[in-house]
Amino acid sequence: MIPGAHILAGFRLGFQYRRELRRLLDSTPTNTGILEIDPESLRSSGAAALALDFDGVLASHGSPVPLPEAVIWMKRCEALFGGKRIFILSNKPTEGRRRWFAEQFPDIRFISGVRKKPYPDGLKKAGELAGVPLSAIMMVDDRLLTGCLAALVAGARPCYIRRPYISFRHRPVAELFFWKLRFMERLFVRLISTF
Repeated sequence: MIPGAHILAGFRLGFQYRRELRRLLDSTPTNTGILEIDPESLRSSGAAALALDFDGVLASHGSPVPLPEAVIWMKRCEALFGGKRIFILSNKPTEGRRRWFAEQFPDIRFISGVRKKPYPDGLKKAGELAGVPLSAIMMVDDRLLTGCLAALVAGARPCYIRRPYISFRHRPVAELFFWKLRFMERLFVRLISTF
C-alpha cells in the first residue's frame, strides 16, 4: 500500500459521494457530540452494530483512554448492542488503547490489519465479525472524508460528530492541525457538492 493512499482516496471518493456528504453535513447540528446521540435511537433506527472512531469521538486527539463521559455512553451502547457488536475503527489503534479496552470492555474489538478509512475494509470486517449486513452498521466519526465517507462507500450508515472532543491544552499542535483539517473537509464538501 502506498503511504498516504487513503488521503488521495478521500478526495477521489469524496468527490464521488459529494452529494451524500453534503446532505450529512447539512443535516447534522453543529453541537452534535456523542452525548447528543441517544444509543436507543441508533438501535431503533435499525443499527445492529456500531463502529466508533477514537480520536475526537471518544477522547481528544492522542489521548490514551476515552473520557469518563464517553465511557458511560459506551456502557449504554454495550447494554443495547452487546459488546461483540461494537468495534473501534481508528486510523491510529495504539497498543495502550487496546490494553485499556481489553481491561474495561473486553468484548469490544479493535479492527486492524485493514486499509485506513475511507476505504471500506474495516467496516466490511466489522460486518463479518458481528454477523450483520453493512447496512445495519452505524459508523460514528468526526471526519467527513475518513469514517463518514467509509460508511457511504461500504453501504453502512454514517453518524457525523460535529462537536468532537478537543484539548488544545494537552496537544495544541495536533489539535490545531485536526481542527483545521475538519474545517477544510467541510469547506471541500460544500464546494464540490455544487458540481
